[in-house]
Amino acid sequence: MPTIFKKKDLLYLVSQAVNESGCSILYLNNQHPFKVKISNNTESYLVKIIIYNVTHGGGRMRAANEYRIQMKEERLEQETGYKTLILGYYEPLQVFVGFDLSKHIGTPGYSASFQIKIENLERAAISGFSPYDKGNGELAIAFRPDFFIEYVRNLESLHTFGESQRDFEILEEVTKNEVVPNEEIIQQVSVPRRITVQTISKKQRDNSFRARVLRAYNYRCAFSGIQLKLVEAAHIIPVGYETSTDETSNGIVLSYIHHKAYDHGLITFNEKYKIIYNEKEIRKLEEIRLHGGWEKFKRGLRPIIDVPPAATDRPNVAYIQTANKLRGWG
Repeated sequence: MPTIFKKKDLLYLVSQAVNESGCSILYLNNQHPFKVKISNNTESYLVKIIIYNVTHGGGRMRAANEYRIQMKEERLEQETGYKTLILGYYEPLQVFVGFDLSKHIGTPGYSASFQIKIENLERAAISGFSPYDKGNGELAIAFRPDFFIEYVRNLESLHTFGESQRDFEILEEVTKNEVVPNEEIIQQVSVPRRITVQTISKKQRDNSFRARVLRAYNYRCAFSGIQLKLVEAAHIIPVGYETSTDETSNGIVLSYIHHKAYDHGLITFNEKYKIIYNEKEIRKLEEIRLHGGWEKFKRGLRPIIDVPPAATDRPNVAYIQTANKLRGWG
């Protein structure tokens, strides 16, 4: 039987999804529906969260593939200034479902049932995102926790894809990874929804890279061995450079602080995977008395980076050489 979470536990799962996406969450109340502020360096959202467990619900009259949340809200309303999320969480696959508030505003929410197909939950667990057309212009969106911020960011636009069969078909193809939207495909999408298709597709590609690289390095910082869920997948050749790729061999797992040190040119590694220090930069920091902690930081570094067991996943020598030139290592 699936685990049935209490409301506070469901909120904790939301907060984990938010934090892992690089955003912070501030609780504005402690009762359901929850109100939170989600933000990072570039964006901020006030969010109202109505959340329930996703279950089959049983009963002979219910189709085997039909899952749902069972609402217990007296009345559903949009609150001014807030993005309102109606969410479900399906524990066996660890995915969320977002339902469209705009189709239920003003209606009693007590004992109302909002449905999603198990096929969409399964597809979201694999590809990250899956829209479900309920056939009446209403769309439900199943998504993995790593897509949580993307869902919040594109909330209003996503739930309008049910208004256009062609737009929905393109979104569905993109989320199934059956097509990467090029300019010709994007021009077929209605103007208000084009950016959403592009950003969802980009997020899927980014998350594919992230998942592959993290698995290859066993979720461990290659410079220090740190895990503790304090690591991220970094590109060796920076994303903005023309020869950068999303191959696993162009990735390395680093803790947040080692990622910063790598990007800022304090440390790097060479073609033999040996870690190198930027002594010139350290001397500059010493001159302005900003070198505190360097010796302790240095002691925590491995002599050579920890590389994946599979040779095809290890940093490509040509990528290392290019990246070091770009970062000024000469």
